[in-house]
Amino acid sequence: MTDDVNPFESLQEQIDDAAAHLDLDPGVVSHLKSPERVLETNLPVEMDDGSIEVFRAYRSQFNGARGPYKGGIRYHPAVNRDEVKALSGWMVYKCATVGIPFGGGKGGIALDPAAYSDAELERITRSFATELRPLVGVDRDVPAPDVNTGQREMNWIKDTYETLENTTEPGVITGKDISSGGSAGRVEATGRSTAIAAREAFAYLGRDVADATVAVQGYGNAGWIAAKLLEEMGATVVAASDSSGAIHSEAGFDPVAVKEHKRETGSVVGFHAADEELTNAELLQLDVDLLVPAALENAVDEDIARGVRADVISEAANGPLTPRADDVLAESDVLVVPDILANAGGVTVSYFEWVQNRQRFYWSEERVNERLEDRIVSAFDTLVEAYESHDLPSLRVAAYVVAIQRVAEATDEAGIWP
Repeated sequence: MTDDVNPFESLQEQIDDAAAHLDLDPGVVSHLKSPERVLETNLPVEMDDGSIEVFRAYRSQFNGARGPYKGGIRYHPAVNRDEVKALSGWMVYKCATVGIPFGGGKGGIALDPAAYSDAELERITRSFATELRPLVGVDRDVPAPDVNTGQREMNWIKDTYETLENTTEPGVITGKDISSGGSAGRVEATGRSTAIAAREAFAYLGRDVADATVAVQGYGNAGWIAAKLLEEMGATVVAASDSSGAIHSEAGFDPVAVKEHKRETGSVVGFHAADEELTNAELLQLDVDLLVPAALENAVDEDIARGVRADVISEAANGPLTPRADDVLAESDVLVVPDILANAGGVTVSYFEWVQNRQRFYWSEERVNERLEDRIVSAFDTLVEAYESHDLPSLRVAAYVVAIQRVAEATDEAGIWP
């Protein structure tokens, strides 16, 4: 039987697993497992034909002990309250893992953006930005892109906020276009950290990622960028997938050419250099050295995990493994680099963007990438140290031990008020 997993319950279980290795007051642990507040709102928006459609939207602010809430906004039919709560919690511990002075937030609208015109999406986005106005701010809550959103949507939110507040404040949101105050290197950041984390994992095992075969599940921004950068490191990308299916070639293929094919056709399926087409489940169980899950949460359940043959998994997606899958992979000695480190490049460079916006001074892409690499490598080394010194069952538990300790310390230093 496949796992039936609530992502928020998965997050809470991960926190409990790590907290068991720390000497924390049970009340503190309880506080660290739930959001501080959740906005749930309905957005009535006029469609192009004059009709009115209502969209359910959310923003969860999980924990702000270490700084302003930080996290993306996604557009997807499956967006719901528990999902954004879980994602906002993962953001708290992701920021703490890589030492960024942010808390965690997440938001989304339950819709399929492909079903709406650009004009409709702009009205939907501006309506949501208006609802977010009392909650967000450069020192309060700083949103960013996520699934099915990007620079365009962030630019709309920034403009809506600045218009309503009669101000200029590019730091209210990150992931913007360069000309609107975005940062060089932001678009590639999540895929870049996923690739760097994979490289460090292979080095930890005494191996070279240049010798690795790679399968990428999910060929959106994070997935294809990770594939491109891993190939530049010398690895061979042999499989890729999207929601339509998967392609596989023993000899490997050019990740950029696959991306171009998807741009032209809407899917990786049908790529001319592929030997065969597979299902997503079949891709996840290919005999490869490195698996990069880069789609949505809970992609790998217990049943799929039992067939995983990769030696290393670097999680580009948030929560791609269920807790039961994690247990199976730990028993199989698969080294999993957890999402709160592997895909932390996005929030890391978002932090750099926020800093640049505050200073009104912008960095070169080379400087951004160098600082990102320093953060990811340092965080990986810290995780390994915790993993070995505490004799922990996995790098995921090690990441949460490090992160929870940092958030708990910030909470204790602030005190409980009133």
